[in-house]
Amino acid sequence: MKKKLLVVFSAIVALSAGLVFRLIYIDQVKGEEYEKQVLSQQSYGSETIPYQRGEIFDTKGTVLANSVDVYNIILDCKLINDDKDKYMEPTIKALVECFEDVTEEEVRTALTEQADSRYFILRRKLPYENIEAFQKLQAEVNKKGKKINPNVQGVWFEKEYKRQYPYNTLASKVLGFTTSGNEGIGGLEDYYNDTLNGVEGRSYGYLNTDNNLERTIKEPVNGNSLITTIDLNIQTIIDENIARFQEEHRDEEITGAGSQHTGVIVMNPQNGEILGMSDNFTYDLNNPWDLTKYYSQEEANTFSEKERLEKLNAIWQNFCITYTYEPGSTAKPFTVATGLETGKLKETYECDGVERIGGHDIKCSNRSGHGTETIEKAVMDSCNDALMGMAIDIGKEDFYKYQNIFNFGLKTNIDLPGEARTDGLIYTVDNTNLTSLATNSFGQNFNVTMVQLASAFSSLINGGYYYQPHLVRKIIDENGNTVQNVENSPLKQTISKQTSDTVKGYLYKTVSEGTGKSAKVPGYSMGGKTGTAQKGNREDKKYVVSFIGFAPVEHPQVLVYVVIDEANVAEDDQSSALATALAKRIFEQLLPYMNIFPDEEFVTPEDGTVQALPQEGEAQPEGSPNSMPDGGDGTPQETEDLLDGMTPEEYP
Repeated sequence: MKKKLLVVFSAIVALSAGLVFRLIYIDQVKGEEYEKQVLSQQSYGSETIPYQRGEIFDTKGTVLANSVDVYNIILDCKLINDDKDKYMEPTIKALVECFEDVTEEEVRTALTEQADSRYFILRRKLPYENIEAFQKLQAEVNKKGKKINPNVQGVWFEKEYKRQYPYNTLASKVLGFTTSGNEGIGGLEDYYNDTLNGVEGRSYGYLNTDNNLERTIKEPVNGNSLITTIDLNIQTIIDENIARFQEEHRDEEITGAGSQHTGVIVMNPQNGEILGMSDNFTYDLNNPWDLTKYYSQEEANTFSEKERLEKLNAIWQNFCITYTYEPGSTAKPFTVATGLETGKLKETYECDGVERIGGHDIKCSNRSGHGTETIEKAVMDSCNDALMGMAIDIGKEDFYKYQNIFNFGLKTNIDLPGEARTDGLIYTVDNTNLTSLATNSFGQNFNVTMVQLASAFSSLINGGYYYQPHLVRKIIDENGNTVQNVENSPLKQTISKQTSDTVKGYLYKTVSEGTGKSAKVPGYSMGGKTGTAQKGNREDKKYVVSFIGFAPVEHPQVLVYVVIDEANVAEDDQSSALATALAKRIFEQLLPYMNIFPDEEFVTPEDGTVQALPQEGEAQPEGSPNSMPDGGDGTPQETEDLLDGMTPEEYP
């Protein structure tokens, strides 16, 4: 018997030892594999933790766009229904009391129709103050520390972020907006979408073998923020003056607004920074789908979905970068600069009011002719005849070589989406002819965008350096640390400093004594050029009028470019005087704001006395530029009627 017991005992010990060794083997060799199998059979739960999209600031740190906390009300219908006698009535009562727009009927419907749902969204994107009362009700305890409302169950709040624009319509064309999923639409929100977006975090959970909840949290990575070159006050000046122009020239019988399009760019010509940019179709960034600013509700209700999107896209587009047009006489300084740089210009040119070129009569703005014109006088008078003579002297090879140098036909690559291509809207050496060369010399028969011409014009007045136009100065992380600085380095030199200084002198005389005189702000040295270009079929008598100007002349600190497409005025009033008047208003507010002091003596209109220049730090005297009334000194109409008998098909 003892032997039998010993055998049994030995067998048990051997089996136990084998089992121990087997367990050790499994743990060391197969442990990870079996652990995964076990965990895969457990109940898991995971929750997305949203990131915060980066903010957009103006150049002085004012918030133009940010993301604020909002909350979704989530119902765990299954939990409530699992013990409906205990949880349903207290929970419904609490929801109805704490949320004004939540009804008892809709909660009961959700609990019935979504009975097994653990995630039913009852309300979306509520601010914290809207959910605060319910959270307090859930957490309320008595003196003994026990919850007062323990049966309010199955309700929790999911945190999200909502994009917010504190200034509504301001800088709408620059900023753009976001749609669901933090997807930028238009403007900086679109161009810098990946920079502004972060990476979502996630909370992972599962029940371990002891039925305890284990949780791992991967924190979200918030997006980076943009410090822009936009100045909020300058942007306000632009938007308000465009709106004023549109209202002053409103004509319900024509189009219901002051023009088809009115665009303004204000930039620093020394480094390519855009200080402000807008057009007449602004919209509320917090409600970008609303059409009622431009259409009645009755009209909007009649639009099909396709029509509605087309009209919204027309409103959202940025005229300053997406539309092309013939620049008119604002292109003349480029022709002059090309001639000076190549050394091919004569001292004088004769203008008799019309030139016969390529079988067409091409007219000057002065039908009687300007007579003998120096180069300076040709710019001041905006003489088409003289400019055509200059283009012929320059020759097509050099003329189109410099058009390329000035970036005409090329994108500026500004940091905004939707910049139009113009490579198919200009002539080249291979496809030009005498007529095209002649008309190109004074800004007709080829197309530009506003940002394209403003950037090129900056190089004419800053010593000859071409800078890429841009709206972002710096990218920072959520802690304010610099991630990237945008360099203000010139991309190329278009002309020499000597040519730049000469052209600046011509443009100064143009504003002081020539066609740009009505843009002059007394007391300030200013330069600039007017432009009036006929659109499409020349017989329709539709015009794009413009003015591009800068101040002060010695070292330009600000450039203002105004373009007005088909103003609602009589045909005889379609002149660049519309653009110079708008530009003057903007300059009158910009110059004092930017601490640009008067640098010329000026005469007060009240008594004709000459005011001395104030010293820096002194108050500006009575009658100084920022208190002067608008001009309107009878600037000659600069309508460039072209090419008798030429059809639109002959234009690119």
